[in-house]
Amino acid sequence: MKILTGTQIREADLATMENEPVSSLELMERAAEAMAGEICGMVPQDAHLLIVAGKGNNGGDGLAIARIMSNAGFRCSVLLPYPVREMGEEDRINFERLPEEIDVFTDVAATPWDRYKFIIDALLGSGLKGEVDRHALKVINAVNYQCAKVISIDLPSGMHTEPPNDPANIIRADITLTVQFPKLSMLLPEAGDCCGDIKIVDIDLDSDFIARSDSNYFLVEEELIAGLLKKRLKFSNKGTYGHALVVAGSSDMMGAAILAVNGALRSGCGLVTAHIPEKQSMAIYTSVPSAMVSADKGRFFTSLPQELDKLAVCGIGPGIGQRDETVKALTRLLHAYRKPMVLDADALNILSIHKELFGLVPPGSVLTPHPGEFQRLVGEWDGESRKLQKLRELSRNISSTVVLKGANTAVCLADGRIFFNPTGTAGMAKGGSGDVLTGFITGLMARGYCGEHAALLGVYLHGLGGEKAAEYYGTEAMNSADLPDFIAEAYRELETSKE
Repeated sequence: MKILTGTQIREADLATMENEPVSSLELMERAAEAMAGEICGMVPQDAHLLIVAGKGNNGGDGLAIARIMSNAGFRCSVLLPYPVREMGEEDRINFERLPEEIDVFTDVAATPWDRYKFIIDALLGSGLKGEVDRHALKVINAVNYQCAKVISIDLPSGMHTEPPNDPANIIRADITLTVQFPKLSMLLPEAGDCCGDIKIVDIDLDSDFIARSDSNYFLVEEELIAGLLKKRLKFSNKGTYGHALVVAGSSDMMGAAILAVNGALRSGCGLVTAHIPEKQSMAIYTSVPSAMVSADKGRFFTSLPQELDKLAVCGIGPGIGQRDETVKALTRLLHAYRKPMVLDADALNILSIHKELFGLVPPGSVLTPHPGEFQRLVGEWDGESRKLQKLRELSRNISSTVVLKGANTAVCLADGRIFFNPTGTAGMAKGGSGDVLTGFITGLMARGYCGEHAALLGVYLHGLGGEKAAEYYGTEAMNSADLPDFIAEAYRELETSKE
């Protein structure tokens, strides 16, 4: 799903009105009906709603929602912080259509806030330009002070469609009903928390215009991921599905190796070998007996596995440390192994110190940094836009896919496109989750997926597995060791949906 800019969204509205054709007022009514339908399913019939409506199109949507909800039997009141004379034509029409039983307040201070358990935020929306004015800021502060559940229409008021944003000047919504597609700012850590849960509401904007619109940003959808899945052949064997090498762990970090190997074994690849310290071999034999072991004579990564050329892909980094011997071993590996790799954790930290090694990263590889590792790789940045620019630059310079982990993990392809992942949960923000992902992507590449597809598929299923683990254990109690089993459930669910 494409993510369009605020300007493109307004152009999509115009294209819809021109080509359908439909009037601006009719399009507003269509959006309001769709939003009201969603809200009806979220609030109890006896709830008392306060709709906060601004003077632009978002406010017009809010006024139409108030009318529709009232006609459906909900008790509604409206707060209008701006004079009616400042409203657009469609807004004034919707104001005049309000049923008589709807109370209308114009003074923020005199509004009986305690009366309402639900607030519908239709103050500013995606049309915001420049700074939030003092009238809107007064309302935003008042809404954020309440205990009511807040449902924002299109965007939490005060948020721009693209960064930069100031979270202090944005309504903190519990749910955001966004029109047609998410906005870039919703998916970034700068202010994304202000959106709460995001629900995309389709109002049938002009599909031809959207298809023609240029964008480097996309939201991953299940349809895309299901379309990537490879079929397993009836007449096949373990050699058909590739041999993955996982270089991970050290004498005091074997948990990282076990997690990564477990992730690889859930990928569908034929064989997995763990290159680990020889004295720690028993940890693999007992924890993950399906894997083979390549023994390193040292207490950490110091030597290369034998017969490297027979391995489909190498994933390296979790728990290997950054000792001088390990730096030398990684350098030798990068010289000797010229197939695409997966690099994570300490492998990335070594690259960040020894920049000359960047040129040895094989094209088509996958790097999986968390924000701290990414910062060490590319340096400081000023704002989210610059961070995304640096993400593109890194991916392009090494002709590889870079997976910037976090909420809405960003998968950046070498051509500059960035795909935001919708799956996952805050319960995955625990040590070892990334190790599982490293192994899983490594196994997918061994299975025959290119780096781009392995990253997209791996991140999506890893996140979906996390959601399933959270459903079972809760977000607090789940941990990274739970992920491989629940990734298996996610994989099965995706395969079933494709049938």
